[in-house]
Amino acid sequence: MHVDPAPGGLHPVGVMSPGLRALTIGLVLTVTLVAFEALAVATALPAAEDDLGDVQLYGWVFSAFLLASLVGIAFAGDRSDIGGPAFPYTAGLILFGLGLAIGGFAPSMAVLVGARALQGLGAGAIPAVSYVVIGRAYPDALRGRMFALYATAWVLPGLVGPGLAGTVAEYLSWRLVFIGIIPVIAGAGALTIPALIALGPPANSQPRASLVPTSTMLALGAGCFLTGLTTGDPRFAVPLVIAGIALAWRPFQRLMPPGIVTARSGLAAAVAGIALVNFTFFGVDAFVPLMLTDVRGQTTVVAGVVITSVTLTWTCGTWLMERMGSKLGRHRLIAAGFLLIGLGTVGLLPVVGSAPVFVAAIAWGIGGLGIGMAYPGISLAALEATPAGNEGSAATSMKTAEFLASAMGAGVAGAIVGIGESHDWLAGSLRLNFGLMALVCLPGLFAAMRLSPAARHRADDSLPGTQDADVVTAG
Repeated sequence: MHVDPAPGGLHPVGVMSPGLRALTIGLVLTVTLVAFEALAVATALPAAEDDLGDVQLYGWVFSAFLLASLVGIAFAGDRSDIGGPAFPYTAGLILFGLGLAIGGFAPSMAVLVGARALQGLGAGAIPAVSYVVIGRAYPDALRGRMFALYATAWVLPGLVGPGLAGTVAEYLSWRLVFIGIIPVIAGAGALTIPALIALGPPANSQPRASLVPTSTMLALGAGCFLTGLTTGDPRFAVPLVIAGIALAWRPFQRLMPPGIVTARSGLAAAVAGIALVNFTFFGVDAFVPLMLTDVRGQTTVVAGVVITSVTLTWTCGTWLMERMGSKLGRHRLIAAGFLLIGLGTVGLLPVVGSAPVFVAAIAWGIGGLGIGMAYPGISLAALEATPAGNEGSAATSMKTAEFLASAMGAGVAGAIVGIGESHDWLAGSLRLNFGLMALVCLPGLFAAMRLSPAARHRADDSLPGTQDADVVTAG
């Protein structure tokens, strides 16, 4: 794939070369900010639910954030391919901070859900811009290193964030977890925006129709579907589910590459893989703290320790992919990642009962190692299948699948757990959810094998032009 020259026209030999140093530092600091937010909110949310009530909306705190992110992703993909990544990144930071502020003062769980949706609009733009920049500014040899650095950027937040958030939520207020992140946003923007301005738009930028309306319709359809799952009243559930599918189907087809259902080799297999890995992982991860606090009676501090173990093993898995992916075969490590996520999920089942709580840290740490191996490998495979100048479109497909699948995973899990809670069956519903999420890893193995060099070669031989056809473009 062609890569635009680094800012200043230099040809870098490392991610910290003069032409890339400011960009690398800015992006890694931004990922650190996002990591602090994600880990802190996941840890503090049980305390927010205790304060605000409405456990039925617990999953929606994650799903609203993720569904709104779909619109931010499309906006960032559009604008990055047309005018460069600086504007969508800046807009994303502003919306992200505004959502945090409203969430910190939310008087009810419904308002908190709305604040998370606003925050998601901004948060969607940030990873999309990061993905575009890796494809556009870094040569092939440095992309794996950047994904590994992104994972490493989660280490400090993983060590400090959950424990700090749990302590603040336990002894002060969960609201401070939201508000305390806001000052960091300005610092991240000051370091990153100048480097993104210097990067500018791609050399072969071409105007095209916006994908934002399509992504908005997809988010609305997915929202109707999840509302139907969580409403608890069959009179409304069935119509909402049907309406959600009807609204989302055409936008989904437009935003996804052809062949995603069958995991066609190339970009389609990568998008299918990223969807499956996020569905299963976040369908479990969002409910591990709830299981520990509401079923096992542990504090949010203990829940934070478990989240920390996941962060550390995720980083180890990413570096394993970076170091050994080319030697062992990237597709093999991706498949191993799916197996580890499934194993870790199954390992949580006895913790719902009477197994020692430390088993949760071990089991879900194994799951973190799995997604650390699978996620960057799938992302690298997608970049390889993307022609130059279409990084924004590929980012829209990848990140839309990622965030939509994460929202659906958290939403489906939330529906199961919400029903269990309303019928005094919380522990059983958590077991059911963990078991179902473990099964989702099985089709992930198939998608991983479709990313092998042999499968890619067969697809290229039998389907001329598949690589170009797989790239989603508007119009």
